[in-house]
Amino acid sequence: MDLGLASDDLDKCVQCGLCLSSCPTYRVTGDETMSPRGRIALMRHVQHRGAPLTAEVVDAFETCIQCRGCEPACPSSVPYGHLIEQTRSVLVASGASTPWWQRLAFRQLARPRLLRAGTTVLALAQRAHLVPQRLGLPARLPLRRDPHVVSGRDVYLFTGCVMDAWQRDVHHAAARVLEAAGCGVTPTGDAAPCCGALQAHAGLLDETRRLARRMIEQLEPDVPIVVDSAGCGAAMKDYGRLLDTDEGRAFAERVVDVHEFLAPILDRLPTVDPLDLRVAVQDPCHLRHVQRVHGATRTVLAPFVRELVELDDDGLCCGAGGAYSVLHPALAGTVRSRKLAAITRASADVVASANPGCTMHLAAGGCATLHPIELIDRALSEERAPGRPPRRSRRRSSRG
Repeated sequence: MDLGLASDDLDKCVQCGLCLSSCPTYRVTGDETMSPRGRIALMRHVQHRGAPLTAEVVDAFETCIQCRGCEPACPSSVPYGHLIEQTRSVLVASGASTPWWQRLAFRQLARPRLLRAGTTVLALAQRAHLVPQRLGLPARLPLRRDPHVVSGRDVYLFTGCVMDAWQRDVHHAAARVLEAAGCGVTPTGDAAPCCGALQAHAGLLDETRRLARRMIEQLEPDVPIVVDSAGCGAAMKDYGRLLDTDEGRAFAERVVDVHEFLAPILDRLPTVDPLDLRVAVQDPCHLRHVQRVHGATRTVLAPFVRELVELDDDGLCCGAGGAYSVLHPALAGTVRSRKLAAITRASADVVASANPGCTMHLAAGGCATLHPIELIDRALSEERAPGRPPRRSRRRSSRG
């Protein structure tokens, strides 16, 4: 079967094995077919030698979390993430992967009103104790959401799909912090309801391209697009390659992670007393391995908490992987247990993670987790709290 993979990209892998320690599924199983090296070998066998798509081969591809931790570790710069995305898309087209009910579920992500209505039903069922905890939902889904407020046109704040329905408070916190830095904010809301990241992971690349084109049409040019979800930001920064158009490339150039955006203008935020918290930073894979701007999280967060601590697992994936933790709960849970062990060793009061899937997955494992922007907003909010004595206005030195 032709997987549509470029031979040059496949041939870049020299099977050296330096990726193995960075692969969460290999680390927990020890199975070569659960490693980037093993999966690429399977791709070669299928594309060049006509190997059949057996259940075992399909399982090897489907159980990849797509964390892309192997890419920074690879001395040959193998574009593994693009290889596995394309492979998954061919599996979908052949009917070997992503059954109809999954495709139907992904389709609803671009229907914000339906998604919010479904969230309300889920929230009611959750309060009636009818929703199993293993699904990894937030501890208390919202029954209602405060509306977005436009404060200016300096930046768009991308609000997305599931995060907007389940964790809109994070978007509100991001808007307040951006406004404190002097930026007028326009939340994208229903105009751009989904970036296509989850669809791309599932191999639904045609749907991803449709959503990308819709987003480009809806958002005015020349306005920065600030994103507070690591997975969404990584997907949107890839629109140039995905669409292979000048419009896609121009759009991707405007996309910036919220911490990446704030780091160079950190001096615009007021100096406040830091929160009395020891905070462990958990880097979402698509912030660390794909966007590679995870350092900005530390730059922006450090002045607002008592202490930042690093985990000792070299940024290994937590197992969330978008919808992965729902589709492969046992494997995702085993991967998460390693992350939770690293968090325990850090002896932190709270974990900061800049991706909704990570925060939900870690919280479902019993870990106190917040988005970094929520901690910054909390520190700024405490400074603004009624009854607090006024303080002389100060500015902090830029650390970006």
